[in-house]
Amino acid sequence: MALAQSSSLGKTYFLFMAKSFLIWTFTLGVCLLVVGFPLVVLMATIGSLLSVILQSVMPISAVLLVAGSLIGLNVLAVIAGASVLTFKGIHPTEVTWLSWLNGEVDNAHTSIYAACPLTCDLE
Repeated sequence: MALAQSSSLGKTYFLFMAKSFLIWTFTLGVCLLVVGFPLVVLMATIGSLLSVILQSVMPISAVLLVAGSLIGLNVLAVIAGASVLTFKGIHPTEVTWLSWLNGEVDNAHTSIYAACPLTCDLE
């Protein structure tokens, strides 16, 4: 009986960790694209200059090498960040600035439309 319960608990913990890792991977990837847009532009600029320089030195396609390494480094950084956050035990529902990810509504602002004084029941 104890063995069956520990196996079920282990599966549940593994699924919880996998879910947390996937959510962190998605969140960090979106944040890299949206918030880190200036960083992406800077990496593209440096990458294009590096590929022009490497093309004269290396006989292989420098564009493919530089683009592959930049994309690989970005993917590795997102996966490393997600794995560190997951293994530290930080779940995305515990982070306050990720309320948009959990579907929670921030009621700090209420919309008042132009026709609302005539049609809405204001309390």
